Amino acid sequence: MKHALGVAVAAVLVVGVGAGQASAQEELIGYPGPDGLIWVQEQTGDGGFVSGGLASWLDTHTTFACEGGGSIEVSFHLDNHPDRDPAPFTLDCPAGSPARITVPLGTGLSGGFGAAVAASSPSIRWGATVVQPE
Repeated sequence: MKHALGVAVAAVLVVGVGAGQASAQEELIGYPGPDGLIWVQEQTGDGGFVSGGLASWLDTHTTFACEGGGSIEVSFHLDNHPDRDPAPFTLDCPAGSPARITVPLGTGLSGGFGAAVAASSPSIRWGATVVQPE
């Protein structure tokens, strides 16, 4: 059931140091649908994103994907809940097809959030979603 207030996304900022947007290569991460708060379809190299608008009554999941023959190191931060920040992690990025990982963050989260992505090479392709399924 939709909450009367809905989910308000205050702002979204995607920061990318690399050059790339979508390419003719295999899609890294698909559109998350109406439950998506963030969709970074594709970036290359280092980058990240920040946003706001987590709805505390919904479960939250973040997914990262990458490809390119290296790795990405991801740190995720919840502004109002730093005690629930997931541990930073490394995702190996194969050369031939994308690798993906989903990290459940749980319910009861509100406020802003963000992620920083450090790529092992400026040519590593990565993408991300943050979703709150209703």
